[in-house]
Amino acid sequence: MFSQLNLKNNTRYFLLLSLFIPVLILSSCGSKGGAEQAAGGTPPPAAEIPVIAVLEQSAITFNEYSAAIEGKVNVDIRPQVDGYLDKIFVDEGAFVKAGQPLFKINDRVYQEQLNTANAAMEAAKASLRTAQIEVNKIKPLVQNKVVSEVQLNTAEANYSQAQAAVSQAKSTIASAKINIGFTLIKAPISGFIGKIPKRVGNLVSKGDPEPMTTLSDTKDVYAYFAMSEPAFLQFNAQVKGANMAEKLKRLPPVSLILADGTTYPHKGRIQIVDGQFDKNTGSISLRAIFPNPQGLLRSGNTGKIRLEEQHEQVVMVPKAATMDVQDKIFVYLVGPKNKLERRAITISGKSGNNYLVKDGLKKGETIVYSGLDGLAEEAEIKPKPLNADSIYRAQ
Repeated sequence: MFSQLNLKNNTRYFLLLSLFIPVLILSSCGSKGGAEQAAGGTPPPAAEIPVIAVLEQSAITFNEYSAAIEGKVNVDIRPQVDGYLDKIFVDEGAFVKAGQPLFKINDRVYQEQLNTANAAMEAAKASLRTAQIEVNKIKPLVQNKVVSEVQLNTAEANYSQAQAAVSQAKSTIASAKINIGFTLIKAPISGFIGKIPKRVGNLVSKGDPEPMTTLSDTKDVYAYFAMSEPAFLQFNAQVKGANMAEKLKRLPPVSLILADGTTYPHKGRIQIVDGQFDKNTGSISLRAIFPNPQGLLRSGNTGKIRLEEQHEQVVMVPKAATMDVQDKIFVYLVGPKNKLERRAITISGKSGNNYLVKDGLKKGETIVYSGLDGLAEEAEIKPKPLNADSIYRAQ
């Protein structure tokens, strides 16, 4: 009985085993075939990537320099006499014309000085008349030899002294009148009033370190800026002319960028260059002049001078065709068999949205224009050429 049960169990075991073995074989064969297909099948097609040819073109670049704005004429208004400030006729920031009253200093002291000088004049005139009478009286006596000639000489000397006293009195009167005139301070030029630190009742003096105000003629304004020695040498080499005066005449107009980033509507021109470099900063100062018909610019404004620089036939690439990696700029060059080569380039400047290439690319080479983030070295692509001329012009 026991033997029959074992025989039946063995029979069932071999029957199940015979069913599973073919399934395992088929499964193994299927997996092997799939792996072989994956390893030796057709690779995916190369991605189609926009590319452009590298061109040489003329370009204009801009260099900017920080500038300080000043009126063409800036006058410190200072008192020429001491006294208390009686009146202020203008307000800060107001425009005044030449000759317009600005301040009035109390003139009582100087009026008294004038009165004293006038009194001294009357006394001097009286002394002169007395001396004249004495001379007229002695002359005939000397002629008749009644008195000696020494007395006449003495009388004439007294007369000359009286004349000198009259002249001195006249000078004192003129000086007193001048001082009274100085108590009314008028605008020497037309322009804008600056800060007025003094107020009515304050004592003003010729020795005050701070002016009563500053008057700026801003019909034209100066923009002062500094240029480093290498930049100045390059700037000087690019402008034609036998000397600096000729070079300045041939310079193109310059632009002024205001503090808010807008461009001042009027162009300026560079007038003068400092005679020497600053030993401490290694830079040289220049001055540009700008018209200011609307009075937009005032002394104390700041901005940037923008100089144009013309470049003839330089290699350029659009910024969109570059990528920044660790402070270096790269492009993807399309090489033989449409394989990519990542190449570093050296930039010499910017013109619009184009880079000016100093080194790393040559005219006629082909680079990837867009989609650089997903590319890799030695990757094979399907180039899609774009019109480089239209792209550069659009930039």
